Amino acid sequence: MSHTVVTTTTTTTSSSDGGFFNLGYTRSTQGLLKIAQVVSLLIAFLCVHLESIWTDYSAFRYFEVVTLWFFIAFLIFFLMYVFRLQGKIPCINWTLTEFLHYAVGTILVFIASIVAAVKSHGISALVAGSVFGFISTFLLAISLWTSYKVTCGSQPTSAAV
Repeated sequence: MSHTVVTTTTTTTSSSDGGFFNLGYTRSTQGLLKIAQVVSLLIAFLCVHLESIWTDYSAFRYFEVVTLWFFIAFLIFFLMYVFRLQGKIPCINWTLTEFLHYAVGTILVFIASIVAAVKSHGISALVAGSVFGFISTFLLAISLWTSYKVTCGSQPTSAAV
């Protein structure tokens, strides 16, 4: 009777750039862009929220909801990349999820900014909120474009001839 012995070797490598935090992401282009988005959305929300005189309740409530929702969503994405959580939840396609949030966010923040600009009637805090909404829209459009190039960009194809 013959016996077969199978030996397996497991090699564990650790990254040299750290453990729990990915602070390199905060210095990358995508990280700085996400920080700028979060800050501009927060400023836009606070400008409208802290103004005591609203000219149109439903328009500015919509603006608040949209800016606060995407502020929280992009803050979660930022923290997820800083704490390296996207690798711990591989069942979700994070690149596609982020692309869809950018697409929807760009459209909704743009609409909310237009409505806020039209309904502000010269009240400086409401005008400032709509301006920061337009800045956020521009930053979201840049992220949408770069995310599109990663998610849906040209895939190398090879055809056997």
